[in-house]
Amino acid sequence: MKNFHQVEFYFDCSSPWTYLAFTEILPLSQRLGIEIIWKPILVGGVFNNVNQDVYEFRSKPNQLKLSYANNDLALWSKIRGIEITFPKVFPVNSVKAMRGCLFAIQEEKLEIFARNVFQSYWGEGADISQEDCLVGIAKNSSLSPEEFKKFISSQKAKDLLLKNTDELIDRGGFGSPTFFYKEHMFFGNDRTNLLEEAINQHLI
Repeated sequence: MKNFHQVEFYFDCSSPWTYLAFTEILPLSQRLGIEIIWKPILVGGVFNNVNQDVYEFRSKPNQLKLSYANNDLALWSKIRGIEITFPKVFPVNSVKAMRGCLFAIQEEKLEIFARNVFQSYWGEGADISQEDCLVGIAKNSSLSPEEFKKFISSQKAKDLLLKNTDELIDRGGFGSPTFFYKEHMFFGNDRTNLLEEAINQHLI
């Protein structure tokens, strides 16, 4: 039986909104005594299957919505106490980064590794699609560079990332961040607040 004092957090480090949610889900889990089950995914795979509207918006953005979203992102980054600037490489191929997150979970270093990936990409503009960049992040996260490189090129890593991605799609997810509590789905950074209120008020 699944432990209902858990949040399953599906995420891809290529999303700024996921960075915002990541910085809040950690203290939220501590406040509520909830375990986080980390689920790295490839959000591009989700978009390709169930949310291709994202690509249409990127190619022909509604300027009103885009301006609002950018202002919203800037305000949320101040609230969360992090710096977010759009990197030159966007969107980025995050396959190796997310396989790296799977390795970090295995080594019980996910929180520091994912935080460093987010910071490197969204704070410093590093190209996290490049293996050399990720190996440096792994080293700074107390992960073995050699074992890291071996894992992210393994079939195990490929299969696990695909499994998580397909799992999210099967559960009705359409982007990142998505998280579940008692099979109730939440999507987006601001839904961390909704989750906390729903738990505190015993609504779910």
